[in-house]
Amino acid sequence: MRAVVFAYSNVGDRCLRVLHAGGVEVPLVVTHRDHAGETIWFRRVADTAAELQVPFVYADDANDGALAARVAAARPDLIFSFYFRAMIPLPLLALAKAGAFNMHGSLLPLYRGRAPVNWAVLHGATQTGATLHEMVAKPDAGAIVDSSAVPILPDDTAAQVFDKVTVAAEQVLWRSLPAILAGRAPRRANDLAAGSYFGARTPEDGRIDWSQPAQRVYNLIRAVAPPFPGAFTDVGGTRLMVARARLRRGTVSASTPGLQIERERVVGVCGDGGVIDVHELRRGADAIDVATLHQLLNR
Repeated sequence: MRAVVFAYSNVGDRCLRVLHAGGVEVPLVVTHRDHAGETIWFRRVADTAAELQVPFVYADDANDGALAARVAAARPDLIFSFYFRAMIPLPLLALAKAGAFNMHGSLLPLYRGRAPVNWAVLHGATQTGATLHEMVAKPDAGAIVDSSAVPILPDDTAAQVFDKVTVAAEQVLWRSLPAILAGRAPRRANDLAAGSYFGARTPEDGRIDWSQPAQRVYNLIRAVAPPFPGAFTDVGGTRLMVARARLRRGTVSASTPGLQIERERVVGVCGDGGVIDVHELRRGADAIDVATLHQLLNR
């Protein structure tokens, strides 16, 4: 069996390694160039392909026709997508006579679309996972081959959950690969009406609204904590990012929502009286201490 692989990030790295370990011939890997200004905290699939001596191309460097020609020349039996950042056109999927499969970072049909781990943490989900499914015209809508769940603990950040999802993806592919190669991959309905769809997130979505309940604010901080862009608030005309925090039990009475200094500690008071203990506050790449925050609060 020959498989063309579209892949990016840690899930792409680990799943490409699963195919290699499983004896699948990969004549071509299609990946992305890193975005300018993006924090690269994940494994580069281009490096993985080079290590495994697999030919690779950057999708960003080729027009649709040139890329389609490269894929067709690779004569794939299978096409896999592992955290690739773009939809693969149907004519390309049709080149894989034995099927085209995508690994998605949620328990489908929940959290279809972009940034599934971040959305799950933001909404306070207590579990998520990885799902291998057939690729069709709509994103994350094809029949499900297999999935595996992972817990989201109350203080997990999205980065910590993503690490768990990466392991789940590796396990799901390893477990499913023999049946796929034999042409007997199981398929169960992906009931879209029972799920949810979310679009891409932007850095501006990290703005903290301190009038919201504390649990909701804390979920936002966890969902976008570094290495993601981070949850932020403006104080004295300066943008500050809450890089690390912990939700405190209990509430305070009659206090204005926002960042405050409490006994030489930084806290965030929320609209329901809940308190978030801020363990790391940043201005750009620099940590902000209590004295500096005091100056900003009193401008």
